[in-house]
Amino acid sequence: KGKCPEDGWDESTIELFLHELAIMDSNNFLGNCGVGEREGRVVSGLVARRHYRLIHGIGRSGDISAVQPKAAGSSLLNKLTNSIVLDVIKLAGVRTVTSCFVVPMATGMSLTLCFLTLRHKRPKAKYIIWPRIDQKSCFKSMITAGFEPVVIENVLEGDELRTDLEAVEAKIKALGAENILCVHSTTSCFAPRVPDRLEELAVICANYDIPHIVNNAYGVQSSKCMHLIQQGARVGRIDAFVQSLDKNFMVPVGGAIIAGFNESFIQEISKMYPGRASASPSLDVLITLLSLGTTGYKKLLKERKEMFSYLSSELKKLADNHNERLLDTPHNPISLAMSLKNLDEANDAAVTQLGSMLFTRQVSGARVVPCGSVQTVNNYTFKGFMSHANDYPCAYLNAASAIGIKKQDVDVFLKRLDKCLKTFRKEAKQEKSINEISDANTATEQLED
Repeated sequence: KGKCPEDGWDESTIELFLHELAIMDSNNFLGNCGVGEREGRVVSGLVARRHYRLIHGIGRSGDISAVQPKAAGSSLLNKLTNSIVLDVIKLAGVRTVTSCFVVPMATGMSLTLCFLTLRHKRPKAKYIIWPRIDQKSCFKSMITAGFEPVVIENVLEGDELRTDLEAVEAKIKALGAENILCVHSTTSCFAPRVPDRLEELAVICANYDIPHIVNNAYGVQSSKCMHLIQQGARVGRIDAFVQSLDKNFMVPVGGAIIAGFNESFIQEISKMYPGRASASPSLDVLITLLSLGTTGYKKLLKERKEMFSYLSSELKKLADNHNERLLDTPHNPISLAMSLKNLDEANDAAVTQLGSMLFTRQVSGARVVPCGSVQTVNNYTFKGFMSHANDYPCAYLNAASAIGIKKQDVDVFLKRLDKCLKTFRKEAKQEKSINEISDANTATEQLED
């Protein structure tokens, strides 16, 4: 049926299945006589076993989704993987998606492929409207494709940074719709930025006949992000949405899924990919989804959501204990932010020092964001880089509840963060005492004089 099985398969069944696929490829035929330049020859037995002897890759020189006659097994693997992944995207919330394919590139380069495909449809266009998100790969994806990003600054609503819809529409009118390649929006992001207003952007794109590409990097794991995409496609225009394999399905880095609601456009993107491609990302996600089944993947999504609530409540308690606060970002379903106002006021370097302390204590993934940092990316200068705004009101720390996170991860993180913050408070008290003694001595000397 080309769907993800409800109950996961055991490892021996998956291996048997992969071996059956492999013996359909010509390089594994007993009497094969290869006289071409690409015959699936592998000199290392270890490498052959690592890839289950599926050596030919996927696609043909003109289309990454095309069938290879001498690699029937690899071609079948590719077709099955794309079909199963489509089933899981529907299960995760985008029920009207019609087509998708796994591409052996991470999210940034996959976005570039989408932009290059649109170039042929809109030859006059040279701008991409981009509500600001301080993440380098999605910014570079536009530069690499040869387009000029038009950065739309976010609007501060309470603690949240949200899409400035009026600025988007004003910029479209100023530049002219025919000169704009697309709107490049984002769902999954670091708090206090929250997912873009996808429904409203989709309506704007439909009204002005402008394509809309969504960076859904780690949004498959969030029912809220997937709901935004589904609603955006229902009320307006979304041409394609791109998501990472490693972030959503816990496989090695190196693959992404390009999906959309118009099958012919998604096929155009797959035909834009030059040459054949590695089958490794497809193989990894196929093995993973066959082992999990829909039951296992739903369980992971449920656990992630539960851990988000737990992380949120416990981080709020910790923030209160240190006279800080958990920033109020109800529209962000994955990432949280805790203010570091007192730390920042005490010492300019303290915020970045906290990040170093956490990293050396084996806390990975937590981001500390100081105020006012400036960074240049491809000749574009961003003020307040990492905070998604020129002047966010306070420094803060990020933590995320992503798929696969366990209660132990949350507890250990909070324990180590608490210890680091206590160290800073202790040092601050000692410094204050030294200053008070120094001030008292100075006052005594002045009296004696």
